[in-house]
Amino acid sequence: MSMLPEDRLVQHVIGLQSRPIPQATRERLAQALLDWFTAGWSAMQLDAAARLRHLAVLCHPGGGDSPVFGDARTGAMAAAFANAGIAHVREIDDAHRSAMLHPGIIAVSPVLALARRHALTQRRAADAIIAGYEVALRAGEALGTRHAANFHATATAGALGAAAAAAVALGLPAEQLHHALGIAATQAAGLWQLVDDNAHESKSLHPAMAVRNGMTAAYAAQAGLPGARAFFTGKRGMYALLAGDGPLAALDGDLDAPERINTATIKAWPCCAQLFTPLDAARALLDEHAIRPGDIASVEVAIFPHALKIAGVHWPSRPAEAAFCLRYVMARLLLAGGLGIEDMEAPDLACPALRDLAQRIAVVPDESFQQAFPRKRPSRVTLRLRDGRTLSALRELRRGDPEEPYDWDGMLARMRAYAPAMDDAAAAGIAAWCGRHADAAHDKAPCAPDTALFGARAGLGTDAGTGTDPTMGLGMDTGTDTDMATDMIADTDTGTDARGR
Repeated sequence: MSMLPEDRLVQHVIGLQSRPIPQATRERLAQALLDWFTAGWSAMQLDAAARLRHLAVLCHPGGGDSPVFGDARTGAMAAAFANAGIAHVREIDDAHRSAMLHPGIIAVSPVLALARRHALTQRRAADAIIAGYEVALRAGEALGTRHAANFHATATAGALGAAAAAAVALGLPAEQLHHALGIAATQAAGLWQLVDDNAHESKSLHPAMAVRNGMTAAYAAQAGLPGARAFFTGKRGMYALLAGDGPLAALDGDLDAPERINTATIKAWPCCAQLFTPLDAARALLDEHAIRPGDIASVEVAIFPHALKIAGVHWPSRPAEAAFCLRYVMARLLLAGGLGIEDMEAPDLACPALRDLAQRIAVVPDESFQQAFPRKRPSRVTLRLRDGRTLSALRELRRGDPEEPYDWDGMLARMRAYAPAMDDAAAAGIAAWCGRHADAAHDKAPCAPDTALFGARAGLGTDAGTGTDPTMGLGMDTGTDTDMATDMIADTDTGTDARGR
């Protein structure tokens, strides 16, 4: 039987487990874990997190010993489901340019949920998380831009990544790992229609369900169930049926390259990653020219069109849409000089100054910029000032991309900025636990993180194992403005900086 790309991918994942982990990859793993905890803590007090915790218990009842953000321990499946969803609520979890997905929530969530039950060592957990990144990102790169325009790749390629992470955590051999990926591929789903229909609050279910499906696939393979062999390249595999148009060689090529975890992006803004380059460009103009809001006559943002397929909200009608609205995040940055978590949690959409500035922002899709996507995310911001000057800045890559990475101190500062509920003791505990993963001396130590690192001692939520409804008495998010879109002039679109700057 001839060898398929899927066979080579599986062999590659198995082979990584027998090699020394490069120090650069260990350090990047520690950052990935810190990013995951940052994202979870940032959202765990929100109503959306309470709903996810409750849903996790409804779908996966029963007790267990796996920690949940903002709650007590529960079963591994419920914990992985809830944590993956919660860590995606704020849109600050890591991303990837070419794969166009959020890999950390897919790779980390199942492994830490399984860590205590299966007595994972730090090395086994590291191998599992690295495998999750490797498979999800290779699959996402191969699926390409046409797929990403129609499907949320975190939910599709992410299901494969979650299966790989869970399978390695469970210690499955190559044949069963292959079966797990084949089973997960048949469950890969995640339509962007939810964005078109303004159902943004349900977006966090995409990674939650991808993690659930990936873990189920690993358990199924362990139980002896077979999976599709040509799950990706077959005539009815993912590439053919899910509008794949990327380079198939990404799935099994360049196997000597550094692990894919090293190519992920740490997000520098608390909003959709499609909007980062215009924010970076505007930030550069503010810093260089000391521009005040009253100086600005008009703003033009030229951007790659794919961004508006995901983040094309004309003006938010409720908080959940703010992260997907270029006019909102741009106006807020130019008005306040920063964009923080609080601006996304409780946006003052009725603010007269904000509305006035937003009306003067024109969003222009630029087809020439699209040619560079997804390798680059070009955007040009042009400010026309009341004194007659015109200032312009172009950004093609994002702060936090591998070419402009965070250092450890920057990651720690970002964590405190994005997770205001975190006190000094929790921050120190999380930093120490994550930092140990950069040190091979701890490879044989138990991986399982303490429940306190998940905020359970803060009195948030209820015991997930009791089935008590943590959403009782909690209101749904409500918008503060419903008619802004009709007030604003039509244009051509389709639909606190964490570094202390």
